[in-house]
Amino acid sequence: MIKRKIYFLVIIIGMMSAQNINAQKDRTSYLIKSAFRGLEYEIKAGFSIGGVSPIPLPSEIRELVSFHPTLLIAIEANATKWFNDEWGIESGIRLEDKGMKTDARVKNYNMEMTAEDGGFMKGAWTGYVSTKVRNSYITFPILATYKISPRWVIKGGVFMSYMAEGQFSGLAYDGYLRNGDPTGQKINVTEASYDFSDDLRRFAWGGQLSGEWRAFKHLNVYADLTWGANDVFKKSFKIIEFNMYPIYLNMGFGYVF
Repeated sequence: MIKRKIYFLVIIIGMMSAQNINAQKDRTSYLIKSAFRGLEYEIKAGFSIGGVSPIPLPSEIRELVSFHPTLLIAIEANATKWFNDEWGIESGIRLEDKGMKTDARVKNYNMEMTAEDGGFMKGAWTGYVSTKVRNSYITFPILATYKISPRWVIKGGVFMSYMAEGQFSGLAYDGYLRNGDPTGQKINVTEASYDFSDDLRRFAWGGQLSGEWRAFKHLNVYADLTWGANDVFKKSFKIIEFNMYPIYLNMGFGYVF
């Protein structure tokens, strides 16, 4: 997915460069500029940090032992239509990864997993879980923009995403499983695996709050906070009994044309 993002960025730069060259050579470009007065184009690249989490943490999760943000890259191309010196609206397309790796201690955590010998188990798990999430999205933000000053802009709105690739898998280790429910037969487990990737939801939406600082004439420094509004899993998925929401902060640089 990283290679796809690089290709996407190269194509966008090439298209915009070609447009600028044509604008210099063709007189009709002045008519185009006049027709689209108030439009501003930008390409952005950055890194994200965050995770997929229930809000608030349920009682089944007793301790978050560790959290490891993975290498998460986001590349975006957008356009802003300014209605006046302060207000505008922005829309674009963003290719982004959302992921994490966590270890947690849980009790009576509803689980389906496969033992090392291939045996399938289902019930209430008490012990440790190590989870890896890596989802790649095509995202379309729609944001209202407000220019506080010539250098500062804040934005707020919604985003809609389509998941192109998804992974939600991990290990359950050093614990025991109660068969069926917390009162069932106790089965000691050294290590077992689980994979809920096929149960991830394809479409996602949520809110976005952003800020940009114009460092130079064409260079912005930005930060985007996105908060998913729907569960990352399909409605039919019942193994994890609480909703999981993606919450991420993306920071990086943007080039304004």
